[in-house]
Amino acid sequence: MKSLTAIFLFTILISKSLAQDIDFNTSKVSIGGYGELHYNSEKVGSQPTKSSLDFHRFVLFLGYNWTEKWSLKTEIELEHNFVRNGQGEVELEQAYINYHYADWFGFNIGVILPSIGLINEYHEPPLFFGTERPVYHNLIIPTTWFGNGASVYSNINGFDIKLTIFESLNSDKFSFSQGIRPGRMKGYFPDASRFLYSARLDYLNIPGMKIGGSISFNNAKGDSTNVNLIISEFHSKYNANNITAVFEIGNISYDSGILRQSFGYYFDFGYDINSFFNLKTKIQPFIRYSDINTATKTSSGGLNEKLFHFKEIMFGISVKPIDEIVFKLDYSERTRQSDNRKSKFINFGAGFMF
Repeated sequence: MKSLTAIFLFTILISKSLAQDIDFNTSKVSIGGYGELHYNSEKVGSQPTKSSLDFHRFVLFLGYNWTEKWSLKTEIELEHNFVRNGQGEVELEQAYINYHYADWFGFNIGVILPSIGLINEYHEPPLFFGTERPVYHNLIIPTTWFGNGASVYSNINGFDIKLTIFESLNSDKFSFSQGIRPGRMKGYFPDASRFLYSARLDYLNIPGMKIGGSISFNNAKGDSTNVNLIISEFHSKYNANNITAVFEIGNISYDSGILRQSFGYYFDFGYDINSFFNLKTKIQPFIRYSDINTATKTSSGGLNEKLFHFKEIMFGISVKPIDEIVFKLDYSERTRQSDNRKSKFINFGAGFMF
C-alpha cells in the first residue's frame, strides 16, 4: 500500500512538472529562410567569357517549440530553381531535435551542420562578403556541410564549446581538385560503422570579436579506400566600429590515398562608409586575399601539387538598405601557380534573410 501511494505521489509530481514546463512556453511555430540571385561572368585564360544568371538557392526554415527547453529546427533547400536531369538539388539541410537546458548545457540530434569554420553554420547572404561564398568555404571547408549526427554544446564565461559526432566521409570520392568536398554523404545512407568526431572552441568576451578554432578526426572509408584524416582550422571575425575583418586558415592531413594535404586561408577587410554620408543604408567596400591548394601534398608529387594551387585577390562592395537585405558587386583575379594562368570574375548578387 505504501509503495502504491509513493508511486501515485511521484506520478503527480512529474505531471505537475511537465505541465509547468509546457505552460511556461506555449507551443509555437517559427518561420524563416534566405535566398540569393547571382549574376556570374567568368573568363579563364584566353577562353571566351562565360556568363550566367542563377537563383542559386532558396532555403525555408521551419521551427517548432514544444516547451521552453525542447524544440525542432528544420531547413529545406532548393538550388537552381528546380530539379531536372540531375541538375539542381532539393536538400534537407537541417532537421534536428534541440534540447536547451541552460546556457551551460544543451544538445541536438538529427540532420545537423558541424561547427567547422565561420560560415558552415551561419551562411545567409547578408552575413558574408562576396556574391559567392569564399572559395575557402568551397574547397577547404566544404560549406554547406550537413548530415546525420549529434552535438553537445555549452557556453561558460564567454567560452563557447561544441562537441559533435557526425557521419563519415566517403574517401573514394576525394579528389585533387576539390579535396574532401565530393566525399560528403549529405545524410544519404552514410556508413554507420564509423563517424567523424569534431571539437570546436570559441571565445566571445571581446566586444565585436569571435576567435577560435576546431579540430576534427575521421576514419573515412569507401569501397576501395580507407583514409584517416585530420581537419584543423582557426578562425576569427571582428565586426564593430564600422569595421568587418575576417581571417580563416585550415589544413587537412590524410594518412594514405592520392591526397596527403589540403591547405588554404583567406583574409577579408571591409569598412562601412555610411557614416561619412549620414546614410541609414550600410555601404561596405571590402578586399579579400585567398591562398588555396587542395593538393598541397600528394602521393604522386610533381605537377599535381602545383596544378590546384591558386591565389586570388577580390575587390567588392556590399550595400544593405536593412540588415536582412544585401546587394553585392565584386571583381576578382585568380592566378594558378603552376603556369600563372589568370581567371577573372565579375559577380553581382541580391540576397535576403528573414
